[in-house]
Amino acid sequence: MKKHQQPAWGPADGETPQQHYLVAPRHLAGAGDLRHITEYLRAAGWKDHTPRHGSPVSFESRDRTVRIGYANHIIPAMWTMSGGPQNAPEQTWHATFDAATPVEIIAGFTDTLTRARSPHAPDVWRPLTTQGWSTGEGQHPTVTSPDGTARLQFREEQDTTMWWAAAKTTTAAGQHVVAWRAVFSENTPLHAIEGFAATLADPRPLLRPPGHVPYAAAQHATVTPYMVLPSQLRAMQQDRAATARTPAQRAWGTVQPRPRMPASAAYAAAHHGGRQR
Repeated sequence: MKKHQQPAWGPADGETPQQHYLVAPRHLAGAGDLRHITEYLRAAGWKDHTPRHGSPVSFESRDRTVRIGYANHIIPAMWTMSGGPQNAPEQTWHATFDAATPVEIIAGFTDTLTRARSPHAPDVWRPLTTQGWSTGEGQHPTVTSPDGTARLQFREEQDTTMWWAAAKTTTAAGQHVVAWRAVFSENTPLHAIEGFAATLADPRPLLRPPGHVPYAAAQHATVTPYMVLPSQLRAMQQDRAATARTPAQRAWGTVQPRPRMPASAAYAAAHHGGRQR
C-alpha cells in the first residue's frame, strides 16, 4: 500500500512518528477510542456518572433529559442513549449502537445532542444523498452507500416507526456479515439522527492505530499507512474538547493557546480513534 506523502516539517524534540492507518470507507474502520465521545461530553458540561473503575460509561445532560452510556459488561457490548422530560418515569426515545460502530460516526449523534437545535427543519436523507448514496425501491425508504456496504432505512410497521442503520461485508462464500447496527426508536430527535447521517456520509477516512483496524476492513476497505506524531494527536483531541465548551467556559481561559499545526497534521489527528493488523 502506498504511503501518504508526509508533511514538510520535522518532529518535536524527542518525538518519533508513529505508524497509523487511514481507513475508507469510514463505516468499516472499527470502533475507535471511546474518549472521542466521552471527553467531548465532559467538556460540554454533561454530568459524568461513570464509576471509578470505568464501566459502565454513563453521562447525563445538564437538564437531565438525555442519558448516554456505554456498557461493555454485557453481551453484546453497546452504546445506549435515551431521552425524555425531566424527572419523567419513562424515557420517550431510545437509540442503540453496536460496540463496533465507529465512535466518530456515533459522535455525529451525541455531539448534536449537546447543542441547541437549529431553527431549520432536519433532513436526515440529505447528508447521504449529497454524498452519492443511492435511494432504494421497496417497502421501506432506504439509502445505500456507493460501495453497497452501509445503509440507512426508515421503517414503519403497524404502530411502530424507527430508523435503522447498518454496515456489512461479504465473505468469499457470499455470506453477509454485519459489522455494526444502529437503531433509533420513534420520537428520537430528528436533528440528532441527521447529525449521525452527516458523519456516516462523510467521505473522509478515519485514522486508526495498529491493532485496531478490523480484519474485514483489510478485505473491503482501503487501508493506507500514515505516520503521525503523538503531539499532533494530543493537540487535536484537546481542540475537539475545546469546541464542546460553552462561550462562558472559553472566556474563563479554559483553552490554552498553542502554535497552530500544519493542515495535513490536523487532518490526520482529527480522525484518530481507538484489524487487527
